[in-house]
Amino acid sequence: MTDNPTTVRARIKRWSALETTSGTLLLVAAAVALTWANSPWSESYAALGALRVGPAALHLDLSLATWAADGLLAIFFFVVGVELKQELVTGGLRDPKRAGVPILAAIGGMILPAVIFLVVVTLAGDGGARHGWAIPTATDIAFALGVLAVFGRGLPVALRLFLLTLAVVDDLLAIIVIAAFYTADLQIGYLLGALASAALFAAAVRVLGVRSLLLPVLAIITWVLMHESGVHATVAGVVLGLSVPARPVLREKIARTAYFEHKVRPFSTVVALPLFAFFSAGVVLSEGGGLAGALSHPVALAVGAGLLIGKLVGVLGVTALVTKVSPLRLPPSIGLRDLLPIGLLTGIGFTVSLLIAELSFADPDRTAAGKIAILAASGIAAIAGAVMLRWDARRARDADMNRDGLPDEDQVEESLEGSPSEQI
Repeated sequence: MTDNPTTVRARIKRWSALETTSGTLLLVAAAVALTWANSPWSESYAALGALRVGPAALHLDLSLATWAADGLLAIFFFVVGVELKQELVTGGLRDPKRAGVPILAAIGGMILPAVIFLVVVTLAGDGGARHGWAIPTATDIAFALGVLAVFGRGLPVALRLFLLTLAVVDDLLAIIVIAAFYTADLQIGYLLGALASAALFAAAVRVLGVRSLLLPVLAIITWVLMHESGVHATVAGVVLGLSVPARPVLREKIARTAYFEHKVRPFSTVVALPLFAFFSAGVVLSEGGGLAGALSHPVALAVGAGLLIGKLVGVLGVTALVTKVSPLRLPPSIGLRDLLPIGLLTGIGFTVSLLIAELSFADPDRTAAGKIAILAASGIAAIAGAVMLRWDARRARDADMNRDGLPDEDQVEESLEGSPSEQI
């Protein structure tokens, strides 16, 4: 007896909504790419990534690797955009007092890695690598939340919300950094056209509803115009996501941000992110002096130090300082010790870090060194974060973990797995 197709689709949607799914698929895609790129068939991997498809008349005859980075990744950033909009309007970011600590922690977790990167490459005498300062500033939401979901059982649910808020702010700042510092030959006319198209999308999604066929047309037009403007095309995704209403309208039961996250996240999780990882993570380890040479490259040392030290110290240091000298406090049931594993998880800089590494350098050796360091540091951060999560979960908890003078509510659950899309 065969399964009902509707039931099968529902199972696939539930599976793709799990935070562990995205991290697993990213890891598998990166492993396949690394293996293929360093196998006797490495030329076929390079040829596949360089294969050009698309209409040349529209300047869109791009390689498959570029389509993955500029096109598919824009879908991921659309999901980030609607999630950020939801958080700003009805979630953790709507209350400045509640969001203050993770927002400032995210800023500290971006500034210190950038400073460390610049110091390391300068001391190493590779001043030409300074343009890659933003590589270690990004946190991969999918990986970080996936590790927390698996190894954070027994810890407060508020810890997931803290990490989610921090990571969403981190991604927003990363988008701003990409738009501001990694844009070449800005074409104002195309940029204004992209913004006008995005404004039409915002009006259509509010007035015509989520099922209007005009929405994908306007989204594609916005992406094309943004691509032609010189601003990285993924910015179009977050701009469109931020334009979606985050409260129910026209007597609807759910917000349209939640609807789009539910509909688009499975494709982002199962297709867009893994394909980007597949085309981006295939670094040839034998080039540039081999693996040992790549890891000893100033860029690799700077990226590794930024992700593993800068992120941890930035997040913990800013949080400790803010909660000591200001009225801001951590959420109930969370203590500073809980942020040790969270700080480690923010060092998982997979997706956006790989993108920024591709945008930073024209030199393939620097790009390869940066990517290898991202993969290595992200793996170390994930393992260390998992170990510290289990250590934290086994320790006894105080009645007032955040030291605000009020007893904490019991918010501990067996699993920190969760997604807004599961509620639809």
